[in-house]
Amino acid sequence: MPLNIAVVGNGYWGKNLVRNFFELGVLHTVCDDRPLVEANTRAKYPQVVYRQDYADVLLDDNIRGVVLATPAALHFDMAKRALLAGKDVFVEKPLALNVAEGEELVELATGRGRILMVGHILQYHPAVRKLKELIDNGSLGRVEYIYSNRLNMGKIRAEENILWSFAPHDISVLLGLLGEEPQSATCEGGYYLSQNVADVTLSQFRFANGVRAHVFVSWLHPFKEQRLVVVGSDKMAVFDDTATEKLVLYPHRVEWKDRVPNAVKAEAEPISLASAEPLRNECCEFLDCMESRRAPLTDGREGLRVLRVLNACQQSMESHKAVSSSNLPEAVKKPYFVHPTAVVDEPCEIGAGTKVWHYSHILKGAKIGERCIFGQNCQVSENVVIGNNVKVQNNVSIYAGTVVEDDVFLGPSCVLTNVSNPRSQVNRHSLYEPTIFRRGATVGANATIICGIDLGRYCFIGAGAVVAKSVPDYALMVGNPARQIGWMSRHGHRLIADPDGIMRCPESGFRYKEVEPGVVRCLDLDEESPLPPELTTGSKTYDEFKNQKLVMEVIS
Repeated sequence: MPLNIAVVGNGYWGKNLVRNFFELGVLHTVCDDRPLVEANTRAKYPQVVYRQDYADVLLDDNIRGVVLATPAALHFDMAKRALLAGKDVFVEKPLALNVAEGEELVELATGRGRILMVGHILQYHPAVRKLKELIDNGSLGRVEYIYSNRLNMGKIRAEENILWSFAPHDISVLLGLLGEEPQSATCEGGYYLSQNVADVTLSQFRFANGVRAHVFVSWLHPFKEQRLVVVGSDKMAVFDDTATEKLVLYPHRVEWKDRVPNAVKAEAEPISLASAEPLRNECCEFLDCMESRRAPLTDGREGLRVLRVLNACQQSMESHKAVSSSNLPEAVKKPYFVHPTAVVDEPCEIGAGTKVWHYSHILKGAKIGERCIFGQNCQVSENVVIGNNVKVQNNVSIYAGTVVEDDVFLGPSCVLTNVSNPRSQVNRHSLYEPTIFRRGATVGANATIICGIDLGRYCFIGAGAVVAKSVPDYALMVGNPARQIGWMSRHGHRLIADPDGIMRCPESGFRYKEVEPGVVRCLDLDEESPLPPELTTGSKTYDEFKNQKLVMEVIS
């Protein structure tokens, strides 16, 4: 089915979206109820369907995507109706006018498998993309301060204040460049034209990484200024959207002489950029996501993060107090933590106290227990089941068909699989081979686990091992292919049997015995029982236990 697009609202900004989608060959319908707009649109785009009633757009099965360029107060209702009608949605900023509405839209889009994209156009500006690259690769050094001015004597709105009209773009860029939400926000507003509508706002932010930032917006300014400055420890960067050179680096530095700082200026370094229209990039992103079904750069969750910050600024402006992240509305609070760069697809289940860190992705249908930790760049696939207190280190993907019981440790970059004989040309999505990690199992860094096996309780897989067969409880496995070289205690210590066949853990004192060939049991604690509280925190380093073992061997 063609990627037919309907643009709703052909006014101040909508006309630019109409033009781009028309030039991209996907504009099917324009919707606007104003007679003059209809006449102009029919004259300019005679081959495009024109509708005055939004309901008719939603009933048209030929339309796959709806683009909303309507007043902000209408965004929530119109986006919700489009999602319920099964359309992908691109809504101009802001996503909604409060956090609860934004959350509802995100959950609705996720539940129905629809694309929800927010029009934070600066994220698609070649200068901002390059600036993000410079920050990420350390070219500016440590980022210390960011300030953004968006000023103009232009379109003045009555339905929303300057904060909600101008600042979403700059806040979106801030969050994108730093990869996190601020810990606190302070905002002051000036009311000059209307008693209840701020015309000027200055918002200040503190971030957990020490960065400070401010966003200054006004529609009562004698000239247009759209400038963002990033102050780094090594270089400063200036993005000026009104200048010929959009992005310029300044390798200024500070020298200390006689305990006095002195500014040392250097020549500016213009950065060459791709000659691409940001709005065209944004429209292409929406179309590409409709086709590939991936999440847009500025998806609903990104829009929701911006809403949270806007909401905090609004609260601060009304109360004349700083608002911390802990004071955000109850609707956005969760019993678990998800880093702003991570993605959690709904619906899924995540238990209290669980933490999902940088750039990780939890897919819909996953069930994750309490107090789990997912490091950087992890993925949990659809319908995976994970127990409580599971530690997943960086760069681990847990694929469909995997079951991870309580207290499992998956080391950095270990590899899990779910098909023994994969072929790109053969779809085996319904033939995934289950792999079960029993309670307390440990998988070392860079180990590979071939699917369709059972890793026993408290087994210990050494770093780099390749395991292709099921593993007994407490087994110590190393090598490629993995072979068993002994037994490990629940506390992760190699077990050595005495003449009576009893193996004692040097840390807990628990006794273990091979009750039948290949079957080890703990004599002092059932395998399913939790550890006593006093034994859940280590008191000695591994080297201390090694030295203790050497002394015992010498004595014996």
